[in-house]
Amino acid sequence: INAEYGVIKKAYRKLALKYHPDKNKDPGAEEKFKEIAEAFEVLNDPEKRQIFDQYGEEGLKGGGGPPGSGPSSGNFNGTHFTFHGNPFATFSSFFGDEDPFQSAFFGPNMSGMGPNISGMPNMGGFPSGPGMSTMFQQMGGGGSSSRTPAEKEVYLTLEELYQGCTKKMKITRSIFQDPHGLSASRQEEKILTLDIKPGWKEGTKMTFNNEGDVYPGKKAQDIVFIVRQKPHSVFTREGNDILYNTQIPLGDALCGNTEIVVPTITKEKIPIPIGDSTVKPGSKRKIKGYGMPLSKIPGQYGDMLVTINVEFPDKLSPQQKSAVREMFPK
Repeated sequence: INAEYGVIKKAYRKLALKYHPDKNKDPGAEEKFKEIAEAFEVLNDPEKRQIFDQYGEEGLKGGGGPPGSGPSSGNFNGTHFTFHGNPFATFSSFFGDEDPFQSAFFGPNMSGMGPNISGMPNMGGFPSGPGMSTMFQQMGGGGSSSRTPAEKEVYLTLEELYQGCTKKMKITRSIFQDPHGLSASRQEEKILTLDIKPGWKEGTKMTFNNEGDVYPGKKAQDIVFIVRQKPHSVFTREGNDILYNTQIPLGDALCGNTEIVVPTITKEKIPIPIGDSTVKPGSKRKIKGYGMPLSKIPGQYGDMLVTINVEFPDKLSPQQKSAVREMFPK
């Protein structure tokens, strides 16, 4: 329990400092600051939090029963929550004598806790929108909907992202009887199948609804798998394009009339002819259609972009230097 409330306090500190009106002048920051305070007042009270977990915001406003049941229903002795209306008081109570802004945001004598604390008009009650519930989930509460999705990264090779593949992921989810998730009554194992589409990019998300931990009175947690690409020894990906670096000797760069053989992700070898013009270090060549497949446009591909670097000798003999000066006079 102490660990869980430690997370809640840490979240309140972060969000309250971010949206404090003396620091954040964005439109809507003051309303968010109020919603954060309301959420913290609920999370910090075990009884109110239990009501919110089971019945949501309406149950908490209505006195602890299901929405629409009135203040006398439920098993919480008619507990009824109305925010006291002063988020600055919550802020002051939380930080006490500490001045969180002294070094982080303001100079001396600018604590951000001036006359606004006592001068705030009464704004009791919950906000009319979904802000309270949103802030509650950000700070670790579940409300009447599902918990924050569990995220897991899936590392794939560039070849797997090019061709597409299927991955089997073993998960273990907990079944809780306590709505706060303090102790699991049992655990279940399950295999989830991830269907990786050709061309998917780093950061693509796959959501499996209701496959995560289960809490009483709400939907099971969702599980989100996030695609990550493993580093490749030869290629680099940039959007839908594949980048390849190669190098040629200085003599070939100066004389031309040669070709570069470029490997591809499909193991095919593509020759790039170099004409009789010189090749400057960092020159680019494009091989159209040899990049990554476009996941949203089947049959279309990005390009391969080849960068040609020139290999210079470490040093020249006196005879070579003389020949170079003769070929390239000032």
